[in-house]
Amino acid sequence: MSSNHIRIGTRGSALALWQAHYVADQLTRGGLYSEIITFETKGDKILDKSLAKIGSKGIFTAELEYALRAGEIDIAVHSAKDLQSELPEDLEIIAFTERETVNDVLISYNKTLSLTDGKPWVIGTSSTRRTATLRHYYPHLQRVDMRGNLQTRMRKLQEGQCDALLLAFAGVHRMGYDEYIVARLSVEEFTPPVGQGSIAVETSRSLDPEKRNLIRGLINHERTEHCLLAERGYLRRLQGGCSVPVFALATLKDHNYVQLTGGVVSLDGGRMIRETMQAPVAEATQLGFRLADAVAGAGGYEILKEIRSNAARL
Repeated sequence: MSSNHIRIGTRGSALALWQAHYVADQLTRGGLYSEIITFETKGDKILDKSLAKIGSKGIFTAELEYALRAGEIDIAVHSAKDLQSELPEDLEIIAFTERETVNDVLISYNKTLSLTDGKPWVIGTSSTRRTATLRHYYPHLQRVDMRGNLQTRMRKLQEGQCDALLLAFAGVHRMGYDEYIVARLSVEEFTPPVGQGSIAVETSRSLDPEKRNLIRGLINHERTEHCLLAERGYLRRLQGGCSVPVFALATLKDHNYVQLTGGVVSLDGGRMIRETMQAPVAEATQLGFRLADAVAGAGGYEILKEIRSNAARL
């Protein structure tokens, strides 16, 4: 197949398709032709169980990775936060898009709603990290599991199944729901999961090198890549996933240094470990490893051991 023809694999949700079309547009500007091929993943099919009960490994990526190996697609496009911490040896991430605003936001039809007003609002989220963080900072709030794509969650919100949704700004903004944002939450409290706000491009290591280099050159945002290498190094060292309340956020300092804040919170919200370190950009992944070791040594290991023990009993 021509090196100018790129087959893009993606999930079929509206947000996933937005991401795929965004990548396709960048390729088109570079003179490449692309087609989008959709797949249904395990995470799309099973909506009556929490992510913790399903298990996080490859829940939104396995079917796309199979297609990469089979040569059915050239690249798979994912939310960077959905990618498991360690990829199979035959696959690789070749690009990260420029990061959108990383914050979590509170979405509601009630413009007066606030996390801090002392009222026992019911907050919808499927994230163990957000649930545990809510319990840590706002224990008076109630929480209900809220799976499904963004449009499904907005419908459930409108039906009154909860008073508000806790979501990533990036998805809300990309789907045009900005008018329902009642609060943008601070990253000091609601530190995002690894990769939030960026789109990752994954491919097989057997992909034609010319195609690989063309795609990377058109898509990859180097500053974002430095940050995500640090965050993913942290996640890989802790063996975290989307069913574990681990968080991390890297930022660039003076273009030459990466500052990384990461931690873990117990499921009941009672304990939170948070550490910050920095290193030159060339050591981004190693910075992630060092921060993970610091978090684990400060009590994070015990929290993670307890979480995994609970998960094994589900």
